[in-house]
Amino acid sequence: MQWKNITNLTQVNEIQKQPGYSLIFKHSTRCSVSMMAKRRFEMDWEVIPADTSLYFLDLISFRDVSAQIAETFQVHHESPQILLIKDGDCVLDASHSDISADEVAEVINN
Repeated sequence: MQWKNITNLTQVNEIQKQPGYSLIFKHSTRCSVSMMAKRRFEMDWEVIPADTSLYFLDLISFRDVSAQIAETFQVHHESPQILLIKDGDCVLDASHSDISADEVAEVINN
């Protein structure tokens, strides 16, 4: 599996319109907790179905995109944070130590 970088506002609209599941990982490059959450997630991400689109946002570099994600999917901004999007709606969001590839897989598979 591989991350697709989110670098502009247009991509947020594309993710919202995309059918099926997409996952957004919002990461702060200045935060050790974010680095640890990302590493732990990536160690376990093979449990996530292969047809799930995985998006990565460096929220330090793209603050405007991060704000747009929070507004579009109606979630409170946190970092680190994952959002699982299904057919344009956020069906799971988690932050910090609650970020879990297993939980994402469970939501997708049920």
